[in-house]
Order: sequence, then C-alpha cells, then structure tokens
Amino acid sequence: MFRRRRNEDDVDDAVDEAGDESLAGPDDSPAQPARPSGPWDSHDVDDDGVARLDLGSLLVPVPDGMEVRVDVQEQTVVAATLVDGNSAMQVHAFAAPRSAGIWPEVRDEIAASIREGGGSAEVTDGPFGSELRARVPAPPPDQGGPPGGGLQPMRFIGVDGPRWFLRALLTGPAATDPAQATRLLDVFRGTVVVRGGEAMPPRDMLPLRLPKEALEHQPEPEPARPGLEMLERGPEITETN
Repeated sequence: MFRRRRNEDDVDDAVDEAGDESLAGPDDSPAQPARPSGPWDSHDVDDDGVARLDLGSLLVPVPDGMEVRVDVQEQTVVAATLVDGNSAMQVHAFAAPRSAGIWPEVRDEIAASIREGGGSAEVTDGPFGSELRARVPAPPPDQGGPPGGGLQPMRFIGVDGPRWFLRALLTGPAATDPAQATRLLDVFRGTVVVRGGEAMPPRDMLPLRLPKEALEHQPEPEPARPGLEMLERGPEITETN
C-alpha cells in the first residue's frame, strides 16, 4: 500500500527555523514532482509485500538470477550495481534540496562532460521523464574496454524525490534495447529511498552499507569479498573496489 506524503519532515522545519536554508530549503517550497509508479520514498511505502535488499539508504528489489554488486571506495559503499546478463545498472542516491529537483542541472552537467570528453549526448523522453542517451569513448582494452575502442552507449536516468535524488546508469544492451532494459528498469521503479532526517548538503551521497545477508555469510574476520551469495533469495552479492 502506498500513500502520499502529507507534511514536510519535522527535521527540515527545525533546520529552517534555525535559518540554515542552504541545507533544507525555504518553508514555502513547492511540492516535489509526482512519482506515481516509483521509485519510492520510505514515507510512501507501508507494506507492499515486495522483498528488497537493505543497503541502508536504498532498499532494492532483486529478481531471481540477477547479480548485485556493491561498489566500494576507501572502505565506503558508494553505489549498487545490478547485473542482468550482459547488461548492468548502477544506482546512486544523493541528498537534494527540498525546494527543487536537481536532475535537470545534473543531466546537463553530465552531457557537457561527455561532449568535452569526445562523446555525444542527447536528452530524450523516457518512462521516468527526461533522460540522457550518450555514447562515451570506451576505455582501452587493457582497462576492460573492447578491442578496437570506439564509443559505447550509456543511458542515464534521474528521478527527484523529497529531499533526495536517485540516478541510474545503464550499460550494455540495456542502454539501447528497451527489451533488455525491462527488468533493470523494474528494479529502479521498485527501489525505495530511505533519506533519513539529518540535514545534508545537496549532492552529498546518501550513506549505503553492505547488506546484512553478505555480512552473515562471509567468514570472520575477513572483509567482504567476491562471490557472497544471498542464499534465501538467490541473487549474488559481490563487493567491488
């Protein structure tokens, strides 16, 4: 069951009263864009019966046979990547102002960076509103790129929620083939963002963590390593650096 948000978070009201509008936004902020079919805010979701992998700020549904990788930088989980066959979708969650969404600005910055790097980028309409279809120079073969180099397609999707912003990057066949993207987009649509009540500067990454299933199945005292399986649901959870 889903419900509409009725009131702004108490913590934002308290921050506004303290005068810190750079973190929380003004009192007369407009309503956030509608997300009638997801992704969801944690305040939107009562209990829809969907099993989701708990990554802290993100609750991600994982279909059978889909692999989950957590992307780690300096011992901090910064993103989740879902792999479906030869396609992948990396998901990041960020803090955002309460007063307005940041996707149009972020989208244009990504497009400008890609063009400066020798690629191409075009804003198109998609199932979540405007999105960015790009072709980016592939890394050299010794860094995982295809033989011969060239341009590889990428698809950027962004959704603004209440005080958060969720971005997805699709690569592989899903970047250009709608049929190949279906399962990954369903995961994105079903993702729940747990923003939390603390004030955060816009664009700061929301904190993520290794799922408890991975922690429970890894040997002690070794750190998380590739090949951890979430036995009760099926998808593989892998830590990448």
